[in-house]
Amino acid sequence: MDVNLYCSALVMLSTMNNLFFPVILAGGKGERFWPLSRLDRPKQFLSLDGSSKSLLQATADRLLPLANGWQNLWVITSSAIAQGVREQLPDLPESNLLIESVGRDTAAAVAWASLEINKRYGENAMIGFFPADHWIADPEVFLATISAATELARSTPAIVTLGIKPNFPSTGYGYIEQGENFCSFNNLPAYHVRRFTEKPDRETAATFLSTGRFSWNSGMFVFQTGVVLAELRTHAPEIIQPLEQYGPDIYPQLPKKSIDYALMEKTSLAYVLPAAFGWDDLGDWNAIERLLKQEDNPNVELATHVGLDTQGAIIYASNPDDVIVTIGLEDVVIVRDRNVTLVVKKDRTQEIKQILKTLQNDGRFTDLL
Repeated sequence: MDVNLYCSALVMLSTMNNLFFPVILAGGKGERFWPLSRLDRPKQFLSLDGSSKSLLQATADRLLPLANGWQNLWVITSSAIAQGVREQLPDLPESNLLIESVGRDTAAAVAWASLEINKRYGENAMIGFFPADHWIADPEVFLATISAATELARSTPAIVTLGIKPNFPSTGYGYIEQGENFCSFNNLPAYHVRRFTEKPDRETAATFLSTGRFSWNSGMFVFQTGVVLAELRTHAPEIIQPLEQYGPDIYPQLPKKSIDYALMEKTSLAYVLPAAFGWDDLGDWNAIERLLKQEDNPNVELATHVGLDTQGAIIYASNPDDVIVTIGLEDVVIVRDRNVTLVVKKDRTQEIKQILKTLQNDGRFTDLL
């Protein structure tokens, strides 16, 4: 059969079921944005792009057109911040809020949410999983890309991941290598996944970019409920079987695994849809510079800043009355929030997690977490 005719037939088939259920993964802590991000105010509750909306609210707004309203939008989060999610998203139906008793990474979250949607809507229901803390530059292109991924997953047994076209050799992202071209949906080509590679060194990342075959792993997925549940039973029975047998009460005993490790690196049904809608996973304070840097200012200033011979700095204060004064600094992050001031070199922001472990082990600092 002609490939174009085959792809057209798949697209026609995919329009038969229009129910789509976006699930927002909102259980993360965002520790690398400390001290602004705290246990009671994680990263997804913050506005980091200069807008008035939190990352969680912006994510929900992007997904509502795909969900066709709040009744089809779901959120999975931790018990520690569930009330905050309710306050952030007051229109979300309570029955669509799944509350994890303890965090067990994304594999358990995907498995539980897929089981719940399967109970309510059946194995043909389409699900998409989306982290709560991503920044998207072009919502229209994002929607078109998700629609293409949905067409692919409706038309054939597929677990579709969105791959972000890389524009520099990042060592902080995982990479997806595209294999054989499958079909095009919404004029976007889809590929079989050849392999996943976790955060490579810079030389390897540069080699990946030179081939044109690699995308950044965005952590966004689309699939039919029945397909992902069958694949979880095959490749991650230690997660899906206890949930099916005992329900979410078994959560504390589940292994802590990412969906990439538990399923995506093992399944033969993985497809990648390379996307170009402007994306950042806002992993640490350096992301603020990527979003807000202006050519006429040597620094990124989200505070009242008086500086002398200071450049390449990221400066933030949550209290507009606070003044930050710098002299002779370069390539640092300075964050003032409540009773904490953080000063760190930009190339060492990943080590904020280590400082938090130190604070956790000292009773004097528990109120700073």
